[in-house]
This record gives sequence, C-alpha cells and structure tokens, in this order.
Amino acid sequence: MIEFIWNLASFVVALGILITVHEYGHFWVARKNGVQVERFSIGFGKALWRKHDRHGTEFVLALIPLGGYVKMLDSRVDDVSDNEKHLTFNEKSVYQRIAIIAAGPFANFAFAIVAFYLMFLIGVPSVKPIIGNVSVGSIASEAQLPVNSEIISISGQKTLDWQDVNLALVGAIGDKSITMTVKSPDSVSSEKFHLNTKDWIFAPEKESAIASLGLMPYRANVKATLALVAKGSPAEKAGLKVSDQLLSIADVNIEGQWQTFSDQIKLYPEQNVRVTVLRDGVVLALNVKPEAKNYQDKVVGYLGVQPVSEAYPEAYLFEQAYGPIAALEQSAIKTWNLVSLSFDMIGKLITGDVSVKNLSGPISIAQGAGNSADYGFVYFLGFLALISINLGIINLLPLPVLDGGHLFYYFIELLTGKPVPEKIQEIGFKFGTIALLSLMSIAIFNDLSRL
Repeated sequence: MIEFIWNLASFVVALGILITVHEYGHFWVARKNGVQVERFSIGFGKALWRKHDRHGTEFVLALIPLGGYVKMLDSRVDDVSDNEKHLTFNEKSVYQRIAIIAAGPFANFAFAIVAFYLMFLIGVPSVKPIIGNVSVGSIASEAQLPVNSEIISISGQKTLDWQDVNLALVGAIGDKSITMTVKSPDSVSSEKFHLNTKDWIFAPEKESAIASLGLMPYRANVKATLALVAKGSPAEKAGLKVSDQLLSIADVNIEGQWQTFSDQIKLYPEQNVRVTVLRDGVVLALNVKPEAKNYQDKVVGYLGVQPVSEAYPEAYLFEQAYGPIAALEQSAIKTWNLVSLSFDMIGKLITGDVSVKNLSGPISIAQGAGNSADYGFVYFLGFLALISINLGIINLLPLPVLDGGHLFYYFIELLTGKPVPEKIQEIGFKFGTIALLSLMSIAIFNDLSRL
C-alpha cells in the first residue's frame, strides 16, 4: 500500500511538472503573439485554487491531475467584439498559430535539455557496460562476444553505461544485424563484432533487450551468506538472520552458490521447505514457507533476503559529471538521441517491426516515477527528461485531437492558402479521439498484464 501511494504521489508530481511546462509553452508564445489567454489550467474538473493576473488570465489548479489546457480567446467559439478581434487566436497568421501550437511540445524538449543539464552538472554514478557472461546458444554467443570486455558503441552510437546499451539495442529492433564494438578494460584497441539479429525475438514484458541477446552484465561475486533479512518476510518468520551462511535447501547442497539457492527457493511458492544454515559455527535446520509471487509469467517462491556481495571493481565505476559548457553539450546530444529513437520506434510500430506490446501507459509511468524517486533526485531528473521527451513526441503525432493534428491542418492551410473546412476538421477530431483512446487502451492493457 505504501509503495502504491509513493508511486502515485511521484506520478502526480512528475505529471504536474511536465504538463505545466507543456502548457506554459503554449501560453508564453500565445502572449508574445498578442493572443488573449483566458485560462491556464493544470488538471481538469473542479478548481482547487484559482487566481487572476493583471492581463485577465485565470490560473487554475484543478482536481483531476491528468492533463491541462490553455484557453485562448477565439471568435469561432466566443462572443468577441470588433475591437477585440486582434486578440483572438483564429485571427492570427498561420505562421503565428503554428508557433503557438508547436510551442507546447518544444517546451517539453527544452525542459528535457534542462533536466539532463542539471543531472550532468550534479553527476550520475554509473557502471561501465562490462560483459559478465554470455548465454550458450544465444545471438551474442554466436557472434563470439568476449566475456569481461566493455561495450563502447552499438551501430555507431557511443555507449557509456548499460542504459546507453539498452537504448541503443531498443533502437536496433527490427534491424537484421547489429555492429557492436568492444574492448578489454585494460586495452586501448577495440574490436567490432556483427550480431545476426534477423531472428531476434524481444519480449519487453519478460526481459530486457540486453538479456534477450544473451548478454549478462558483469556483477560482483555474490556469496551464499545473508546480508539482509526483510522485516515481516517469510525468512524472518522462519528465523533466518543476517550473517547466516546458506548450506542447503530441500537436501540440495548450495556449495556456496547464491544463484543455486535463488533458483531453488523459486520452486517452492507457499510450500514448506527445509533450509540448513551455518550460524556461529553451529548448523541449524529451519523450516521456511516462501511467499508466492508472479515473475515472468510464472508463480515463484519469494523469501525476502539479500546476499553478501563483494565490492564492485573501482575500474568499472565512474561518474558522468561535466562542467557547465560540456554538460550543456551532453544534455543536447542525449535529448536529440532520445527524440530520434522515439520517432524511430513510432515508425517501427507502424511497419510492424515493433509490437504494440511495447506500449506503456500510466501504470508503468507511475512505477517508473516511484522507482526513480527512490534512487534519488538525480535519477528522478533523468526520468522527468525521458517522459517529457515522450510527451512532446506524442503531442506531435498527426492526430487531430493532439497538437500534431492542429499543425497538420495549418500546414495544409499554408499549402492551399485557405483553412481546412470545419466539417473535415470535425471528422478528423472524431477519428483522432478514437485512435488516441485505442492506443491508451492498449497501453493500459499492457500495464495490467505486466503487474
């Protein structure tokens, strides 16, 4: 319950910030072009707070925080006197209307640059993408990728950490091959490997793009000794304690391998099983009953413990931190890469190279908001930047109910010299509403299926 409340609160904060940025883009450019803004609302429904400024604009904070809008004076829907027509949106030139509508999505892109800029100024603790292992028979194995090597680029895109690797691989979905450049941590020379991805199957609801290729990131050696026993967990109820050395489970010898214990405990959801441990030189046998949890479409046992892990090699750790000028350059590059990736993914959705199962909705976003907030402010900034970019991209889609749909009509007006007829616009709005609701329904269904 606490996790749900935390995720919801983080989601509302994130969405509120991004909606405000988006609508402020429309608002600011509208005012600069002499349009009277009647209302600037964050949220829908009953007003919780309202205030008027000296220009007559009403600022509103409403009950339902799932959107926002800027209401501009428009003679097509408002009673406007002759001496006020110059203040209406519809009386402005098509170039001015394009600028006002496009300002919302571009404000989201600008916000992403600012968020990434702050993130790089503060510094982001990162881990080099060192290959820890390669699954036998996988695409990575067939390409003979060497273990303990660092991935420095994928198809020409530089990869500093595993997040860069994951994004580069997602962008390569649908490609018949991927060129991966790697080097040994103690070497300055690099080597290129070509992965045959013609038959690559990537199911994001089950595993990451990295794992689907058979790549396993390097992890520090994990011991079969308990470093944490969660309060109220099945482990605590069974009497397991920190520093217990795991010996066996259900008569299966652990032999000091944490992974063996982890694999075995998953086989006993809601079942009593005997675990033997070494505590203070004494061997103890304890009966535990793991909880049942859903994991990758399976019901598995969950105990609520974490193992002791050796220190991560310092050579593999670094901090992405830059000076004021370099941070601006890096934030612009990262924003551009993510914008390009987003448009590329939309194209692959249309062509069928990417499944609609990849779409995510508000539940996944809320979980992402909560998780990033857990890690700290700098990670929350990165999450805000990512979602801001996606919000900007979505609003540029040529669906009549979105900013992109309005821009599409205005570009037609530029070409033909006259506005699109109202009847055609109304038909477009109905089609756009149906299309948008369909996409949202698919995204929410995907979210629910991943719970």
